[in-house]
Amino acid sequence: MTGRRRPRSTRTLLPSLPRRVRRAALSAGALAACLSLTAGCGTVLGATGGSGDGAPVTVMTWAPQGTGATNKPGMPAIALAYARWVNAHGGVAGHRLRVLTCNDHDNSVGAAACARRAVREGAVAVVGSYSQYADSYMAPLESAGIAYLGGYGVTNDEFTNMYSYPVNGGQPALLAGLGRALADTCGPVSLVRPDSIAGDELPPLLDAGLKAGGHAPAADQLAAEDATEYDGQARRAMRHANSANGTRKAGCVVPALGDHTDTFMDSFRRARDDASAGPRQGSRAVRTATVLGSVDQTVINATGGASGPYEGAYVTGWYPVTSDARWDPMKKVISEEAFGDNRVDAGDAGVQTTWIAYTVLRAVLERIGSGDVTAAAVRHTLDDGLKVSTGGLTPTLSWPFEGRLATIGLSRLANAEVTLQVVRDGRLVAARDGHTATDTTAVLRSADLG
Repeated sequence: MTGRRRPRSTRTLLPSLPRRVRRAALSAGALAACLSLTAGCGTVLGATGGSGDGAPVTVMTWAPQGTGATNKPGMPAIALAYARWVNAHGGVAGHRLRVLTCNDHDNSVGAAACARRAVREGAVAVVGSYSQYADSYMAPLESAGIAYLGGYGVTNDEFTNMYSYPVNGGQPALLAGLGRALADTCGPVSLVRPDSIAGDELPPLLDAGLKAGGHAPAADQLAAEDATEYDGQARRAMRHANSANGTRKAGCVVPALGDHTDTFMDSFRRARDDASAGPRQGSRAVRTATVLGSVDQTVINATGGASGPYEGAYVTGWYPVTSDARWDPMKKVISEEAFGDNRVDAGDAGVQTTWIAYTVLRAVLERIGSGDVTAAAVRHTLDDGLKVSTGGLTPTLSWPFEGRLATIGLSRLANAEVTLQVVRDGRLVAARDGHTATDTTAVLRSADLG
């Protein structure tokens, strides 16, 4: 780690993944920039009619790959695998899909270049993609009338721009849901977050969830975004979590430091071990909790699994845990079309989001049927009351002109559900029986985001 601050968009909502995962992704081999492939997209349930002889339809999936920062090679890789399977089964509504992939290099220049290429090559939608630089890619897409369908949920624009059709609730839903869950299980809560514009947005979201459960606000601890260690912050968070505050419940520490969350967790594990060995016993009972995007299964694997720092941590996610049977169709496609491809991990939230985004695209193409598939037709179909079932992975998705959260400035947020998970024996599993999801809409409406 160099300690060098990497420029970020001030509109970023979701911190990027830890550096150890970057290395894991790089060791798996980065996908070459801007590959293209004529292939089909859809679900494993079978072909959607026709022989695939209709005019091919072009879409694009982009993500950063091979960078020294955030990498999401699984997103374009699953798009191509998902595509190959469906074309082999007759395409979607008689259409074969030409899937372009592009590397945004995790910078604004790359994001703009990917968007311009999507326009130049006639893409009718950008599907299941990740980029932190909405300021750079959204304008070219708007000019060409191209929908941004099922982005990762990493920027504020994805929940405000009328050309965006998100399939998850991004960080707002994750933090609000985490706060609501911790209100029932934790004593004092400490939030450790970046001292940045994006970091300033985090406390109101977490506190809204805590307040909804009758809990006091979290202690807000600022930290440098590019620190190489967090020993001081870890000790302060530990002290607050161990304070009585009128409750016998063990405290919880919530690191939301993006790609430095694993650095904090190393410091926190040392502080917890030192405290448990000292004269005041019981510090080991302090639990950690965080959100998808700061940690997912790939992070847990890369940091030691069951012996790593995340064991026992609560995590809020957008979707059911990977072991849930509702993911079986995706796993079947991965097995058949991406066997041995280490970029595609069924537990990667980017892979899961891309799968859901292509499920929505399939529904759009089926609605259009034998008509001309253009960017305008795709947007019109999405705007015209289309309701998409994702097999229970999300609630039924639709994007009305004014969504339920328009009053707090998140007019495009169509799915506010989150799941509570816990790291047990090195795996993310459901923290509650029945794999139930929680709708955070009411909590988000109460958040003080001014």
